Amino acid sequence: MNNFELINPTKILFGKGQIENLTKEIPENAKILMLYGGGSIKKNGIYNQVKKALSNFEVVEFGGIPANPEYEILLDALKVIKSENITFLLAVGGGSVIDGTKFLSAAALYKGDSPWDILANNVRTLKGMPFGTVLTLPATGSEMNSGSVITREETKEKLAMGGPGLFPVFSILDPQVVHSIPKRQLANGVTDAYTHVLEQYMTYPIGALLQDRFAESILQTLIEVAPAIIKDPSDYKAAANFMWSCTMALNGLIQKGVPNDWAVHAMGHELTALFGIDHARTLAIIAPNHYTYNFESKKEKLAQYAERVWNVTEGTTEEKAKAGIEKTRDFFQSLDIKTKLSEYTDEYEGTAEIISKRFTERGWLGLGEYQKLTPADVEKIVGMSY
Repeated sequence: MNNFELINPTKILFGKGQIENLTKEIPENAKILMLYGGGSIKKNGIYNQVKKALSNFEVVEFGGIPANPEYEILLDALKVIKSENITFLLAVGGGSVIDGTKFLSAAALYKGDSPWDILANNVRTLKGMPFGTVLTLPATGSEMNSGSVITREETKEKLAMGGPGLFPVFSILDPQVVHSIPKRQLANGVTDAYTHVLEQYMTYPIGALLQDRFAESILQTLIEVAPAIIKDPSDYKAAANFMWSCTMALNGLIQKGVPNDWAVHAMGHELTALFGIDHARTLAIIAPNHYTYNFESKKEKLAQYAERVWNVTEGTTEEKAKAGIEKTRDFFQSLDIKTKLSEYTDEYEGTAEIISKRFTERGWLGLGEYQKLTPADVEKIVGMSY
């Protein structure tokens, strides 16, 4: 196992009725900017619960943050932060709203020329404006980590940012919110969390026995609860396990002491930027082909995964590894997630070359756990995904 440091300062309030405890977690004299998305929180009752809990605070609202948090819209929110002298941010939404809030947390205190530099130059944020979250859509794990991904429509870019100053002060996780989530978004959430685990697990053996089993347990839990939560989102037991699995998939725990990949995300982000495909679905497009292309370096973990997670006990290491890839693709498809780029757009020809060129221009010359995947490799993997 590799050396590691683990710090996660985010306080979690998990369970029924936790939204009413908001008032206890925010500084007494805070002036709050409440951020949310397209307005679904006003239909499912979450908005009213939050407003009631914040009745003793001065609250300014900013709605309309889209599914892929858009840079120009966030700049409008940044103007509100500065003009209204906001001191605390509250994200009420899923990963996109929380990611957008993290960008604003960084940008509010940024002293550089342009907030875009935080993304373009991968500026590590050591201190941001404090913020909390009320999670409404389990998927990204953004409620308990310090990472964020922002889209810029003008340039068709989707870039990551982060730093120790971008952990939420607290996050409220009430599984009851899941009952109003559409099936498409539930399937996305399962796929997103599942792939987050794979990015931290599907590399090569390093003797991190507990870390492997942490990862495998999250995968097994998602496989078990996926049919139940999609069939009946009001199933509290399934919703609770689904929500906590999504958080645990990317709160920093399972990535410590082990190699990480994240090339699937790097490629998937480009598909979202170019075609507007849901983030989770881009991961399902890329992941099986990424594992196939890098089969020799990943086959030991693929075989372990197939055996422990999918109970594939027959065959050689290579045969089990191949079965692991197929089981992964089948699982995504069982959620009604399409796994080919051509199933989302007719304009897929040339995509591999565009993404390869972008990676070359950014100097991204070594992706994956070995930092050896070149833009030429990326071109082949994306091409396999058509």
